[in-house]
Amino acid sequence: MEANTRSTGRLPAAFLTPGSSSFMDFLSAHQPELLPGNRALPPVQGAIEIPHGTTIVAASFPGGVVLAGDRRATMGNVIAQRDIEKVFPADEYSAVGIAGTAGLAVEMVKLFQLELEHFEKVEGVQLSLEGKANRLSTMIRSNLGMAMQGLAVVPLFAGWDVDRQKGRIFSYDVTGGRSEEHGFAATGSGSVFARGSLKKLFREDLTEGQALTLVVQALYDAADDDSATGGPDLARRIYPIVTVITDEGFRKLTEAQCSEIVRAIHERRLEEPDGPRAALL
Repeated sequence: MEANTRSTGRLPAAFLTPGSSSFMDFLSAHQPELLPGNRALPPVQGAIEIPHGTTIVAASFPGGVVLAGDRRATMGNVIAQRDIEKVFPADEYSAVGIAGTAGLAVEMVKLFQLELEHFEKVEGVQLSLEGKANRLSTMIRSNLGMAMQGLAVVPLFAGWDVDRQKGRIFSYDVTGGRSEEHGFAATGSGSVFARGSLKKLFREDLTEGQALTLVVQALYDAADDDSATGGPDLARRIYPIVTVITDEGFRKLTEAQCSEIVRAIHERRLEEPDGPRAALL
């Protein structure tokens, strides 16, 4: 929504009228056509080829939660992009990993970030982690019409719960159904293989470093069996996006830090490509 201030030099009345702390409600009242779920779509004749994001994984540890994603976007059987970013900070203490239709997913994340910022500015406090998870659920549900035409967005949401003093993970379906995951979670085309890896290696007493290794290992395993999931590309220096959320807030690992984890896993793979890997942790 644009504010035209050229004629009078003042903001429109909509911007000055007290209302809901939800930015989506504000937009629904004043320019509903800007919301993704309200856009008119042409009839779809057969499948359309558009970039899709693939695998996102998360794991909790006693001091927080780790959220990571591979870098590949596919368009049918073609690699559309090798270095797409799929994990974004939602606010200071939470993050979203996207799987599904890439363009819509990125737009939804931006709207979600604005929703949380708007609430904080209006109310003067941050929304609880449970509240953030519910707001994201509502946004996914509003995209149901597009999801029925094959343009689905299925994110993974994770963050540090300030009230409970623990990291929490939430998964969703295309209808906006929300489930809290305990310990670990995965979504996207490679999620079956990633979840198997997470299930085998997860422990309740992981350190932060072990949790980081765990999620990268899970993405590595997913890429081994799912063609839509991109494994670490050492030649191009393309590594997974790995983030950590603790009581100190959101932190994204640097390329050097990701490279160190990836190379350690890669070296062990060279020694035992199909053997047990529990020793990695």
